[in-house]
Amino acid sequence: MSRSELATDKALLPEGTPVPGEELLFLPLGGSGEIGMNLNLYGSEGEWIIVDLGVTFGDDTMPWVDIITPDPAFIEDKRERLAGIVLTHAHEDHIGAVPYLWRRLRCPIYATSFTASILRRKLRETGLEKEAVITEIPLSGSFMAGPFTIDLITLTHSIPEPNAVVIRSAHGTVLHTGDWKLDPDPLVGEVTNEAALRELGEDGVLAMVCDSTNVFTEGASGSEGDLRESLDELVGRYESGRVAVGCFASNIARLETLALVAADNGRHAALIGRSLWSFYESAKENGYLTDIPEFLTEYDVERLPRKKVLLICTGSQGEPRAAFARIASGDHPRVELEKGDVAIFSSRIIPGNEKSIARLQNRLVALGVEVVTEKDHFIHVSGHPGRDELTQMYQWVNPQVVVPVHGETRHLHEHAKLARSCQIPQAVEIENGLVLRLAPGDAEVVGRVHSGRLTLDGNRMVPLNSSMMATRKRMMFNGSLAVSVVIGDDGELLSDPVISGPGHFATEGEEREEAFLARLRAAATVAVETLSRSSSRDDA
Repeated sequence: MSRSELATDKALLPEGTPVPGEELLFLPLGGSGEIGMNLNLYGSEGEWIIVDLGVTFGDDTMPWVDIITPDPAFIEDKRERLAGIVLTHAHEDHIGAVPYLWRRLRCPIYATSFTASILRRKLRETGLEKEAVITEIPLSGSFMAGPFTIDLITLTHSIPEPNAVVIRSAHGTVLHTGDWKLDPDPLVGEVTNEAALRELGEDGVLAMVCDSTNVFTEGASGSEGDLRESLDELVGRYESGRVAVGCFASNIARLETLALVAADNGRHAALIGRSLWSFYESAKENGYLTDIPEFLTEYDVERLPRKKVLLICTGSQGEPRAAFARIASGDHPRVELEKGDVAIFSSRIIPGNEKSIARLQNRLVALGVEVVTEKDHFIHVSGHPGRDELTQMYQWVNPQVVVPVHGETRHLHEHAKLARSCQIPQAVEIENGLVLRLAPGDAEVVGRVHSGRLTLDGNRMVPLNSSMMATRKRMMFNGSLAVSVVIGDDGELLSDPVISGPGHFATEGEEREEAFLARLRAAATVAVETLSRSSSRDDA
């Protein structure tokens, strides 16, 4: 089904979906039509499983929002039929919503050891570590969840233990890839299990639900092994001053690369940012990063000459509370950068973060710091497949149906075109909330359910499109006025109305402002004088 056909037919689809019967259904509630916030459902024989449960984050269009999750209302209402949550890997957009939504779902969680370690740390912060039970599955392991037999196939990505999920049912086999790439030298973790993928293809695959992030990238995404040489050469150019590198905290291979690059150039690598330490400790617990020099803390950095330090910092996306932004603003308690230092951005720009990253880089330049990005030097490789890698995967797996996910609308459309050019019989473009029947018969969208977004407000999750959040948005951009009046028993004003409106009145042009306030006071006086006696006595 093409995107245009989907748009035409969507309004005619029945709302809701019955309990899945003698069929195989796929239903994304997050991650289709967007990058991030993944929540995928598979249903058959009266039961469902979830594959991944992630978050996304607010951007410049919604500065009052931090964490955003999918709305799980559809499956929450049917949680007695939910056989479990299967997690492909430990990135935030795949596991980050579990601590916020598990109480609504209360089902088993399945993950490999590294992902389980990261998730347990998150559950501990929300008081769920003992309540939400995680079953650890070995790499290449198998288990049962409801009517499904689940097999894991090891892939490569920018984090240890990424897994494709093979979902076997009475109605066919699905390969849900999660995030992946083909890297012959990933440095940390195992290479992609090509033999298992080929064997799966020979056995027959009904559908492949596949990562679309880099579908516009020609060729392959590149190897972490090649990147190490490039970073070594780059850091070697700077013989004095501090080198600060911004990267994703979860990119364990990049941490190893930077530790060895620092040592090669007579520097000590230090981790600046709490999430970096959390991922580092989980990596060591699971046997990764054991053959590199120990990382220094921000306290150690203060005692070393600038030319002996390589700082690895959180906040490569310009997050205002992360280490890189605090350093650039002069707000970090122990670490600073100055003229003669260099800042390297060893990460991609996540769509939506362009402005925040530009602000961060401008602040660094204003300090006299040299800024190096991937436009200047080979300093980052993506964890997602380019077109050649996607084509190779199609050749190995040879699915009957491809369902592009993990991408914006343009990514999904281009991915479907690529699949068709590779002679895949059917490529279906889908979006959050649409129910896709994979079998029996041809893949077909057969229904739609509610899909929305929730945001964290204190310790509760609220709909992002709620009237409360809309009011908060208006107040943030338009401000608010408060009018205080004192009314006697006779309903008459005892004094002039007092008006306060932070952010509304300028100190310059006081005569104009006073005239404006006088009009507001007059309007408030008229409003009180026209009240009925009963209304004027009503404190509510």
